[in-house]
Amino acid sequence: QVQLVESGGGLVQAGGSLRLSCVVSGNTFRANTMAWYRQAPGKQRELVAVITSSDTTNYADSVKGRFTISRDSAKNTVFLQMHSLKLEDTAIYYCNVVILYRQYWGKGTLVTVSS
Repeated sequence: QVQLVESGGGLVQAGGSLRLSCVVSGNTFRANTMAWYRQAPGKQRELVAVITSSDTTNYADSVKGRFTISRDSAKNTVFLQMHSLKLEDTAIYYCNVVILYRQYWGKGTLVTVSS
């Protein structure tokens, strides 16, 4: 059974930084792509950042230049380093991985940015 566990969320002031982690356990065979999504109340879940097995990355326009996604494949872990946080970054952040054409999700970690 594949499990994803996010950590690192919390309360941070605008302009601050936060680092999210997601550890994938269980059968991680052919996990080619890992990603971070986020969802704020009343809004649809949106893709924040993606990283492939070859470390190719892509970001939502709203976070480019501020967020960095990375991975430690040996530890089956993906990170999201967030800098210059804005109020609009407040959301539940979800880790996502595709393994053998199946999507797996973590339960999410809440990031709250205050003024």
